[in-house]
Amino acid sequence: MNAFSRRGACPALSAPMQTGDGLLVRLNPAARGLTPKLLISLAESALRHGNGIMEVTARGSLQIRGLTAESAELLAAEVDALGIAVRTGVPVETGPLAGIDPREIADPRPLAERIRVAIEDAGLTPRLGPKVSVVVDGGGQLTLDGVTADVRLNAVQDDEGVLWTVFVAGDGQSAKQLATVEDDAARDITVAALRMVAEKGRDAHARDLSERQLASLAGWLCLTGLREARPSVLPDISPARGERGAVGRNRRPIGFFNVSHATALGIGLPYGSMPADKIIALARHALTLGTTEIRLASGRALLFVGQPDAACTSLQAAATTLGFVTSPSDPRTRIAACPGTPACASGRIATRDIAETIAAENADILDFTLHISGCAKGCAHPGPAALTIVGGENGAGLVVNATAKALPAGYRPGYDAARGIGRVAAAIRSARSQGETAAACLTRLGPAAIAETYQQE
Repeated sequence: MNAFSRRGACPALSAPMQTGDGLLVRLNPAARGLTPKLLISLAESALRHGNGIMEVTARGSLQIRGLTAESAELLAAEVDALGIAVRTGVPVETGPLAGIDPREIADPRPLAERIRVAIEDAGLTPRLGPKVSVVVDGGGQLTLDGVTADVRLNAVQDDEGVLWTVFVAGDGQSAKQLATVEDDAARDITVAALRMVAEKGRDAHARDLSERQLASLAGWLCLTGLREARPSVLPDISPARGERGAVGRNRRPIGFFNVSHATALGIGLPYGSMPADKIIALARHALTLGTTEIRLASGRALLFVGQPDAACTSLQAAATTLGFVTSPSDPRTRIAACPGTPACASGRIATRDIAETIAAENADILDFTLHISGCAKGCAHPGPAALTIVGGENGAGLVVNATAKALPAGYRPGYDAARGIGRVAAAIRSARSQGETAAACLTRLGPAAIAETYQQE
């Protein structure tokens, strides 16, 4: 294991991370998308040098699994030979439809690039932890509200043009709003906030900043001579509540999207993972249909762009046949599942088999996130979930309203976990009131009753 492959590091192409099924590398193409031919070539490299499993993460990164130290170097050489420029440094993320979405308030890419340059010029990259990130969201059909970031900038429109609302520490619902400013000030406050984070050490995040520091960031804008920050002039435009730019807040990147002079088709990877040979088959079909670009989308999906509108139906049908997720209502979109056994040596349960059974038998109650984790690390869903099945020494534990690291409330044999969730699903169907969601019913039943039901024979 090299010095950069420690747990918690970002597994960039030059610094693979050790996992239970070998080394893992993560690619973030600088252009956001790839041509079908380039994606095919990458998938062929994954077959040659890894275990043939490719992933798109919740943040829209491409991952290749099952590498060795030697094969990772060969993969890196092939990526370089293909001419694929990959991003390094602090991630500054934009939405998957950035620049081609007619409903976005502003194209976020120019500001994102200026922020990347400013971060490098300030020498912050080596001083910040590997998971510190920035989001620049121009709004539109697919926002980044579900992505957590240390600093997030959301475009808003007022009578004088486009402004950017600056938030820190959270996603579209939980982040704290600082101010609404022009793009120069948005860039400067982002760098100032990251400098404060860096001063706290490489393990720090924006959530560690004090209220005094946050107040000083907002006040600092007024002292720069730039346009005054105006958090009180505009209505509350937090993306969880705002009107402009939040049209895609609850929309998954799956299905049809109107883009500039065309239609984009979003296709999901079940649980964020797919064999490379199936990705090759889909990309080859897309190539014959005229697809010019395949973009990586947050939410574990691929966006196919450039093909004629009439070709989208054929592409969607091919994806369905290959086992991809082609409907935003597919129950698999509500399940987060890591590779588990036998793919991952750290896994204690066959997560994907359990997930498939639950999706097939209990789709009607999956209006909440179900996390199935092979071990307590919780790689597929680090945050809390309504229900989490976690593999351990005692079998498949059930965690309620917490992360995979929490102490399970009940257990049953790993091979029988899906039947336990079936018991919980039956209890929900029996107990919920008319119009009540399954998630609300779970809350009303409570952890003790849920755990008892899960363990029933």
